[in-house]
Amino acid sequence: MEQKHPLPPFTLETAKQKIQMAEDAWNSRNPERISLAYTIDSEWRNRNLFINGREEIVKFLADKWEKELDYKLRKEYWAHTDNRIAVRFEYEYRNKEGKWFRAYGNENWEFDENGLMKKRYASINDLEIKETDRHLR
Repeated sequence: MEQKHPLPPFTLETAKQKIQMAEDAWNSRNPERISLAYTIDSEWRNRNLFINGREEIVKFLADKWEKELDYKLRKEYWAHTDNRIAVRFEYEYRNKEGKWFRAYGNENWEFDENGLMKKRYASINDLEIKETDRHLR
């Protein structure tokens, strides 16, 4: 049985640990590595997209980072319960035309008993910024 520690029920300390692990994984920009934190049948809502399962997660992330270059993410604890964590986040990236953006959002995560994320719901807004306004490097 796959497990991804820490396992629920989460404490404040283990919820923050899970968040840092997610931030580190996403900043690796390695879709396969990232997908291993999710259940085989994980359900996502990412903006207006609905993504189901690890295969779709890998494809989504690979496509994402073909368009979102020099991606850098920060996640911040918002709240938690036994098997759920809420985070706020921001990330910066540039597109192929060289324009920079900062994305802001919130995510709600639900985990199974093995510490794998089974649901991820993300609301995200993008703001075009000047390269000199970047603060995530």
